[in-house]
Formats: sequence, C-alpha cells, structure tokens
Amino acid sequence: MRAVVQDDKSRAFGGARIGLAVLALAAIASGCAQGGGSDQVTPAGGQQPLDAPPAHALDSYASKLRAAHAARVAAAHRWELKRVPLAAPPAPERKPRIKTRKGFQVAGHRRSGLPPVFTRIPTRDKVVFLTIDDGAEKDRTFLRMMSDLDVPYTAFLSGYLVKDDPRYFKKMQARGVVLNNHTLHHPYLPGLSYRAQKREICGMQRYMQKRFGKRPALFRPPYGSYNRATLRAAKACGITHVPLWNEEVFADRWEYREADRELRPGDIVLTHFRGPAEWKGTMPDMIRRFLNKVTAEGYAVGRLEDYL
Repeated sequence: MRAVVQDDKSRAFGGARIGLAVLALAAIASGCAQGGGSDQVTPAGGQQPLDAPPAHALDSYASKLRAAHAARVAAAHRWELKRVPLAAPPAPERKPRIKTRKGFQVAGHRRSGLPPVFTRIPTRDKVVFLTIDDGAEKDRTFLRMMSDLDVPYTAFLSGYLVKDDPRYFKKMQARGVVLNNHTLHHPYLPGLSYRAQKREICGMQRYMQKRFGKRPALFRPPYGSYNRATLRAAKACGITHVPLWNEEVFADRWEYREADRELRPGDIVLTHFRGPAEWKGTMPDMIRRFLNKVTAEGYAVGRLEDYL
C-alpha cells in the first residue's frame, strides 16, 4: 500500500488554523476572567453560564481539529491516495454569474432566456467539480470511498439505467449528493423532434420526482449534444442550467477539451458510472486517479451546486 505524503503547506495550514482557534478562544477566556474579585462570572440577561471552563473548551476544540485532520489522513491512507485531498473553500455568498460559453450558443439563446450551457464555473477559487453520468455501474465500494473521503460530486442519471436499483442512488442522495437529469433513455437528442426531446427530459423530471422526491434544476444532454429544441424543451421542463465539461477522467487516463491539457479554476470534470466491463479498472481506481492529480496540482473538489 502506498504511503500518504503530506506536503509542508498542508501541515502548516492545519497548524495555523489550530493556532488561530487557540488565540481566539484564549482571548474569550481572558475577557471572561476580567472584572470583580469573584471567580464566578454572572451572565448577562438571557445568557447561560458556560458549561465548562474556557480552558476546557479550548482543549476540546483543538482536539476536534486534530481528530478531523487525523481522520482525513487515515482515509487517504486507507484508499491508497498519494496525498490528503484538500478541503474546499466555503461556498461563495454571492453566486457567480453563469453565462453560455462562447461558441456553445444556439439561435436566440439570450433573447429566449434559454438555460446557459457552460464547461467551467467563473471563480478564482482553486476548485474543480466532479460530475458523474448515467448510472450503469452500481459500485458499493465507490459509495464507501466517497463517503469516507467526504468528496463532493454531482450525478446526472438516465432513467433506464437507474430503475433496476434506485436504492443505490437513494443512498447517494442521503449522503448529500444532488441527483440530476440525463434523460430517460439516453438518446442523441438533436436527432429527435422537439416533442420527443421534451418527453425524454420532462419524463425524467417526473421520474426523479417520484423516485427521489425532487425535480432537478440541472440537465446534461447525452454525449453533450443539443440543439435549440433541446434547450427549449429543457426550459419548459424546469431546467435552469446545462453544465457540460472541460475534462473527462477514466480509470486509466484523462482526456481534455482544451489543447493545452491544463486544469483551470472552476473546471467541470466528467466521468461515468462504469467498471471493469468497460474500463481498465474500477470506479475507485478512477477516483484515485482523479484525486491524485487534482490534489497534486493544488486543487480542492467543490460542490457544483454551491456555485449555482
């Protein structure tokens, strides 16, 4: 099993966080101790006394920080990662404005208020977003791995692949994963009429409502292929955003949309629910390849919905 390597920056950052927490709590403790000669501080109106002395609270908080970091290190070691995944920054209070990528527009896109089609989130945060399509492979080890590592991702599901085991995706949803629309039968949508496309998209909206209790706001067209009718149908079905991708990761390789083959802040990464039958490896192998690369390049994995 490969050893987990923690770089100096990661350790320094963790130490700085604990140090700041210690200083903050020490300042609170100092303020509480000032005043009259009594050791007992009388609470202000409506305020409850501290359950424990400030020093105990300080020790408890520092212990929790250390335990959380140790758990991340242990999880990275258990899943044979080269480095501990970086924690994502807080979700932005002000969401970035999402616009359709140049060259991805359809006729009358803005005038008709059609959902934006994009491959990257405009952000300076050094984050990327993992998205997983279709639902063919139901790998239980993958679920354990993602829960253990606490790595966010977004799923785009096709109804005909989900229906044989919806409980698998309910478990995913219960862990905070947002489930989105990838059509009922995964057709090449531009080859269909507007009405047929609408049946595929709206039909999946109804299926998602019935099985998972919510109609998605995000839609990804199969193969990334769409036309004006696709976006009109998506809008009519309640879709607000159409995220595509800039990179695709497999169990044995990466593929890139951009010629320079570089990750950039806000990139959306695609992969699929696939296994050894179609890949040279498993879904955990794919996640290991994904996390090793993004972490080595200083990227955290963000939650896509936090930026929309």
